[in-house]
Amino acid sequence: MKNQSVSSNLDWISVFIYIILVVLGWLNIYSSSLSSTVEDASLFDFSQTYGKQMMFIFFTIPLIFIVLAVDGKFYEKYSSIIFGVALLLLVGLFFFGKTIAGQRCWYAIGGFTLQPSEFAKAATALALAKYLSDVQVNLKDVNKQIQALLIIFLPVILILPQPDPGSALIYTIFIIVLYREGLPAWYIWSGFIAIFLFVLTLVIEPQYVILISFIVIALIYLKSRKINRNIIASGIILVLISGFVFSVDYVFDNVFKQHHRDRFNILLGKEVDLKGIGYNTNQSEIAIGSGGWLGKGFLEGTQTKGGFVPEQHTDYIFTTVGEEWGFLGSFAVIALFVGLILRVIYLSERQKTKFSRVYGYCVAGVLFIHFFVNVSMVLGIFPTIGVPLPFFSYGGSGLWGFTILLFIFLKMDANKVNEW
Repeated sequence: MKNQSVSSNLDWISVFIYIILVVLGWLNIYSSSLSSTVEDASLFDFSQTYGKQMMFIFFTIPLIFIVLAVDGKFYEKYSSIIFGVALLLLVGLFFFGKTIAGQRCWYAIGGFTLQPSEFAKAATALALAKYLSDVQVNLKDVNKQIQALLIIFLPVILILPQPDPGSALIYTIFIIVLYREGLPAWYIWSGFIAIFLFVLTLVIEPQYVILISFIVIALIYLKSRKINRNIIASGIILVLISGFVFSVDYVFDNVFKQHHRDRFNILLGKEVDLKGIGYNTNQSEIAIGSGGWLGKGFLEGTQTKGGFVPEQHTDYIFTTVGEEWGFLGSFAVIALFVGLILRVIYLSERQKTKFSRVYGYCVAGVLFIHFFVNVSMVLGIFPTIGVPLPFFSYGGSGLWGFTILLFIFLKMDANKVNEW
């Protein structure tokens, strides 16, 4: 393998987009933070949110150099150990974690906190890429499917009780990666159908959902070729659907927390609580809508300056973009995210080793689901579940986690791990 310098082979397009997103993220955090501080505050006031974020960005620079300094094959060789350490850190939260806003998701280190689930995404991606790159792994084999799914759901099992459903949801995107590598399509379809039936059952009575399911299955059965018809299989599917549908109310009432139920009810229009659980979403929609085409201007957002959107510097940071930069500014930010995701996919497709290719898909998947869910959440078309916007939302753990995730892949590509 020809040894070339990292800088000469580094994909500078991805790096350039990354830098722009980080800078724009800080500018929006600065703007949203000034709603509760004086406007002439020092940029280097580390007691303020924007000051802390600047410090996080500063420490990101040596972090990038460390990631790029490590040989690309190190991540493949020690992926299992990295994954094991990540799982141990998640387990340790139950004993040493700090509870904030009812969630035991952080380790307190001095005056700062670290959220291990943010770093576990890269570890899980490495472990999954390592497993799938094994020449003996065939995802048509049920045992191999179970083992691959176990890698994905081990961190989910540890994250859900914290409770942190938002972070747990992110890991499900890895199933799409499995599908790309040969997982039968019925897994994906089953997941989408289950989500659809779950939501539909919350809207209409279970018996009507089952009736609709029966009609759909009957039509599929009648339109199938006679040689493909299997009335027993059709009957089993209907029974499974019926059992699932009748379990929805129990799960919704007994497994979901009250604030989760409230958010679903608000989203589905079953409740209107603009001063309570629906306040954040309503205010974010007002803020984004008030921005118009060109926005009100940097530091000029009235909703932002008035502090009407709680936690605007974290999960709702996109409302600042919408209000101050308008539709065109929001479109530009969305274009940057889409551009980065497509660039990672392009780089993944040109890899020649399965490990680096699969890891690249994982990176693109994690960035996409974070971006999609966060923006959908802010626009009121997805329940509020606490999913940050990559490189924009306040927090050192999120910024460092996404940076490590991305630059490990850029190191693989730059170091020509893909060459034989």
